[in-house]
Amino acid sequence: MLIGDILSEAAARGGDRPAVWSGGRWHTYGELDSSANALAHFLRSMGTRPGDRVALLFENSANYVAAHFAALKAGAVEVSLNTELTGANLRWTLDHCDARVLLAAARLTNRWREELARCHSVEHLVLDAVPQSGFALSDRVAVHHWDFAAVPTPASAAAPPAAGRSDCDLASIVYTSGSTGDAKGVMLTHLNLISNTRSIVQYLGLRPDDRMMVVLPFHYIYGRSLLYTHFLSGGSLVIENRFAFPTVVLDAMQEHGVTALAGVPSTFAILLRKTDIRARTFPRLRLVTQAGGGLSPALQREVVDVFRSSQVFIMYGATEAAPRLTYVEPAVLPQKWGSIGRAIADVEVIVADDSGRPLSPHVIGEIAARGANIMLGYWKDPSATARVLRHGYYFTGDLGYVDDDGYIFLTGRSSDIIKSGGNRVSAKEIEDALHEIAGVVEAAVVAVPDEILGEAIVAVIVCAATPPSAQQLLQQLGRRLPAFKLPHRIEFRDSLPKNSSGKVLKSTLTETVGGARGKAHFENSAAPPRGDSVPSHPGPDPAGSAKSI
Repeated sequence: MLIGDILSEAAARGGDRPAVWSGGRWHTYGELDSSANALAHFLRSMGTRPGDRVALLFENSANYVAAHFAALKAGAVEVSLNTELTGANLRWTLDHCDARVLLAAARLTNRWREELARCHSVEHLVLDAVPQSGFALSDRVAVHHWDFAAVPTPASAAAPPAAGRSDCDLASIVYTSGSTGDAKGVMLTHLNLISNTRSIVQYLGLRPDDRMMVVLPFHYIYGRSLLYTHFLSGGSLVIENRFAFPTVVLDAMQEHGVTALAGVPSTFAILLRKTDIRARTFPRLRLVTQAGGGLSPALQREVVDVFRSSQVFIMYGATEAAPRLTYVEPAVLPQKWGSIGRAIADVEVIVADDSGRPLSPHVIGEIAARGANIMLGYWKDPSATARVLRHGYYFTGDLGYVDDDGYIFLTGRSSDIIKSGGNRVSAKEIEDALHEIAGVVEAAVVAVPDEILGEAIVAVIVCAATPPSAQQLLQQLGRRLPAFKLPHRIEFRDSLPKNSSGKVLKSTLTETVGGARGKAHFENSAAPPRGDSVPSHPGPDPAGSAKSI
């Protein structure tokens, strides 16, 4: 089975069934499939060959869905682009993946017009609206208009073009977060994506009557998995791109009777702290899923309490795993707060030493996995591929341990261990402790260079309307953590920098701590004197560069 078949088979089962709510109306499976097939024929007519890279630049929409499946049905390798990329990043990504075709929303394209004209790889730009008068990029780029709402013709467009692809062929390149030159293109095959999609549908028990609220972008692999899993099960998606106004999302959930909600940690922190969610009811909501970073035990408990009539699935994965690796069964969660669970079907997940050998329970090591869902590697980056694909496993870069029942617990990332005054301190441990304090909405812990300590611990915090003072925070942290783990500096802000999928950008945060962005800050004079702290027992520090998803 190929990824494009998911839409074809759903349309064959029920072409009149609602698939996507977007642009103020329902789009049916039949409409989306016909549009995708017609566009696939158009792509082939302009010379797109199987294996060519076709890039997409759309916000979440029915047009994105049709364009995404069109590229796959044409036999191309689909590359979804983050609509928040800068012009330089966009041009770098297009040239890095050698994209011959760019399918884009016309209203987004104007802001990158100059950079697009400088791309070396793009030969065709296909817009979803008639371009402005005089719009042109360069003599070598043909600009086309494609009407996604038009009734497809000719009749041959009712079936996709023959592509001659197998499930072992490359289906998608998904770019991880990074600055120009640093982002990695994760190569995922049809088999990677299909096998993972089937496993997710199985453990979530998805049904044709399920309806997912989508606030995560489709260019992000967690968001993409919502599209694949609900189309495979015959369900539907409600697209809501206005999470900056979270009450709008709650209104849409009630209006459309959604049965499922998916989010990253910041999604739930915002819904719990900045909306009236506790005063609302969602009678059809039966599934709540969380991934995209570790959710603190305190927030896990709060999410379970607020959504007590629903099943809450805590999950873990990576873009490189297409994306899911583990989950915690809802019935087990109250006994395993803080755990990321056990491996999903058809995937093996271990906590390993540097040689790839499984470690005993409660011994910290690096989380590693293998299965049909694991990527081919990084596009044009064999050295980075070799660093994470070794000993027959994909090494995630996340540190953790297995308990006596086989449940995995994260302790941090190898790149998120702060080495301060001879101690190895997990940023995640401090963040989890901060999230247990009343009034803290979000918290991120980073390290800044320090002449004496090597690295000083800085906590950046977003608080509720009635915030605790820095002294109160430190006092409560002191009950949970030893002195050498207490922040040397606390900054209060209105928000944390995040990417479009809601994940905190720690690299950006590190660059700005101590600057004008902090509303207020507090220097912890009660922290252990520089150079006088007692070293803790250092844990392992394995290398790794992958992102938790």
